[in-house]
Amino acid sequence: MRHDNSFHRRLRLSAAAVAALLTGAVGVVGALTTTAAEAAAGCRVDYTVNNSWPGGFGTNVTITNLGDPIDGWRLTWSFSAGQTITQLWNGTYTQSGSQVTVTNVSYNATIGTGGNTSFGFNGSWNGTNPVPTSFSLNGVACTGGVTTSPSTSPSTSPSASPSISPSASPSASPSGTPTRQPCDIYAAGGTPCVAAHSTTRALYANYNGALYQVRRSSDNTTRDIGVLSPGGAANAAAQDSFCAGTTCLITIIYDQSGRNNRLTQAPPGGFSGPAAGGYDNLATATKAPTTVYGQKAYGVYVDPGVGYRNNSTNGIAKGDQPEGMYAIFDGTHYNGGCCFDYGNAETNSRDNGNGTMEAIYFGNIKVWGYGAGNGPWIMADLENGLFSGVNQHYNAGDPSISHRYLTAIVKGEPNHWAIRGGNAQSGGLGTFYDGVRPNVSGYNPMKKEGAIILGIGGDNSHGAAGTFYEGVMTSGYPTAATEDAVQANIVAAGYR
Repeated sequence: MRHDNSFHRRLRLSAAAVAALLTGAVGVVGALTTTAAEAAAGCRVDYTVNNSWPGGFGTNVTITNLGDPIDGWRLTWSFSAGQTITQLWNGTYTQSGSQVTVTNVSYNATIGTGGNTSFGFNGSWNGTNPVPTSFSLNGVACTGGVTTSPSTSPSTSPSASPSISPSASPSASPSGTPTRQPCDIYAAGGTPCVAAHSTTRALYANYNGALYQVRRSSDNTTRDIGVLSPGGAANAAAQDSFCAGTTCLITIIYDQSGRNNRLTQAPPGGFSGPAAGGYDNLATATKAPTTVYGQKAYGVYVDPGVGYRNNSTNGIAKGDQPEGMYAIFDGTHYNGGCCFDYGNAETNSRDNGNGTMEAIYFGNIKVWGYGAGNGPWIMADLENGLFSGVNQHYNAGDPSISHRYLTAIVKGEPNHWAIRGGNAQSGGLGTFYDGVRPNVSGYNPMKKEGAIILGIGGDNSHGAAGTFYEGVMTSGYPTAATEDAVQANIVAAGYR
């Protein structure tokens, strides 16, 4: 339940006090009247316990700035029942007894008016786990309300990350776009995006171009669909107007990185598609409605037979070069067909042997590999094998995971790769595998070819189903801290 303050406070401030508030105005829900000697300050803190187990819990904290832009923040509170933070991401923390201080890191120091930032942590508790009732900034008491969504049914065993067990959806919808988006965060981490695809939002804070193109069946004309504002959500109203009374297909998913690694209708390869000339089908533009930043948007709904590809790319990893990638999928839309992939594939649309691919796979097929439970699983399609870990078939560390909005990550470098995943609506990321290349010949060193696929296998196998909202590929092997920051940005986008 969210508790919103209904009162306003007027403060007459010295220059030093103004600076203090501007660098840390967190927790106050209410506007401050601005004069020449005053600064408008106000924000909301959403404190969500999104996972709980005997002796431990996971929490996500979102700060929404309702006042003037701030550059730098320090949030403090007191635990009332002896809780202890054991791990924190997207910030730095100190704890002395019950007193906790969380300070921004470089990539989330700035919060514009209406913007937000998030951090998460795992903690331990003994007996009870009440949520904090107040927050302070730089010694100044914050009297704003706190939204809480505590878990009511603790799991029977601890989880390595709050993303593995079912999580409560955040109760607050973001009121603005962040000052940094996923590709800005990757760049700051030294692993810039070399491909950035989304039909729902901009993946750079300054991106103001087209996200995708649609073609309507009534007259075969096309329309580019852009963003509502730089760095913001897709202009779904433009699609709705253009496609009214007819059917539209998604013909192009543009690359926001500037490298022109756009995705278009996949050509035939080892398998021919169902469309004319052996091409794959295009996705219907209206089959995956969603909401991001409180705005309507559409994802890419992949039925069996739908596929997108680019066999002539720029800057995508080849051979054994390092790379990372993430994608946001609908964790409830999948099948056992081959293969719902996003990532690096062969440039001739054929199976060129072990190690010629490195892509994210999502589904519940068990022919080549699988993890714990009945699926679905995030795995890596490395060609001639879907890998859930070091073993060729079963790896117990890769859990079944089916959040409505799912963050999936695969990354690789010489004789080292990892799978990570989590709930794109709340919490952090779990690490499901992090180690050497599979213990099967042909995967060390890798022989990646640098094409990009979506919804299909490397040889144009097109029997899969799934839904894609956004994804990127990077140059270099991203750190876990960078990916954790990207996850916080995804959560703050408010997919619904």
